[in-house]
Amino acid sequence: MQRIENIFLVGPMGVGKSTIGKQLAVKVGLEFKDSDLEIQKRTGVDIPTIFEFEGEAGFRKREQAILDELTQQRGVVLSTGGGAVLDATSRQHLTARGIVIYLYCSPEQQFARTQKDRSRPLLQTENPLAKLQELMAQRDPLYRQVADYIISTERRNAAAVTKDIIQQISER
Repeated sequence: MQRIENIFLVGPMGVGKSTIGKQLAVKVGLEFKDSDLEIQKRTGVDIPTIFEFEGEAGFRKREQAILDELTQQRGVVLSTGGGAVLDATSRQHLTARGIVIYLYCSPEQQFARTQKDRSRPLLQTENPLAKLQELMAQRDPLYRQVADYIISTERRNAAAVTKDIIQQISER
């Protein structure tokens, strides 16, 4: 297998990007980074607070800046936020600076994984499943646009998905 510089994980919330990213980083000997956690570390507040005070637009501006910085690093597995692909510049950085893996699962599976999680501002709505379906319809084409590989996490554990990713990228 050739030396891998960077692996970027994209996909909707609740798909397992952070969990899988941590395992993948250990297995391939790279450093794990999470763009949402980096934003929280630097601002000193959680994502819902950023949404509350700056709105989604303010959060997206922060996200774009952190993605630019983190994708320039070498030797990282980066877990991105679900909306990271919304910005055209971020999409360019992802595709130009590493291998992009789109982790996919159905909105119903996402809902099952996130329904008790109050830290997801976009799901604080009357019908979270409908919101997840709406987000998937909007974002799925963008995830596919940037993806080198598409890997399902539907009813699969993180270890199986991690093994699948390693197998896919080792065949490059």
